[in-house]
Amino acid sequence: MHTDLWNFAIALYARPGVEAACLNLQTQGADVCLLLCAAWLDSRHIPVQDPRVEQLRRLAGPWQRDVVQPLRSLRRQWRASAQHDEALAALREQVKSLEMNAERQLLERLQQACAGWPASPSGETQDWLEALTPTSARLHHDALHVLRAAVKSTQEAADGD
Repeated sequence: MHTDLWNFAIALYARPGVEAACLNLQTQGADVCLLLCAAWLDSRHIPVQDPRVEQLRRLAGPWQRDVVQPLRSLRRQWRASAQHDEALAALREQVKSLEMNAERQLLERLQQACAGWPASPSGETQDWLEALTPTSARLHHDALHVLRAAVKSTQEAADGD
């Protein structure tokens, strides 16, 4: 099993359909880092509790707004121009790398916030994905289904190692 959130997120995101599902949910207002954290918490059978949900949202919101979103916006803004300008394309790649590093930092902060949260004694499946997906994005059941299936297959693959 992937013990840290970053490695779990990398493995999950590499699963077929997960990237598209995450980006679909992101266009509906979901925070992909929170979704990946939710999937990690679900895989670890951590009980969902409203104060925990709010703690993770309060932690992720400002970081997304003040750090990740500006980098993503700049990267997207340069997409068309960078196709015809090598220097701008190189800068865009650097911004993309900064964006990825900012997301990694957020995942590390989310993991730290979850430190010490015990698993359910019964090992019951939790639904962190539901809890951390905005209501507007919950209408995209297919994308959430893809994530849930990928979490299960990632867990089965890790358990088989």
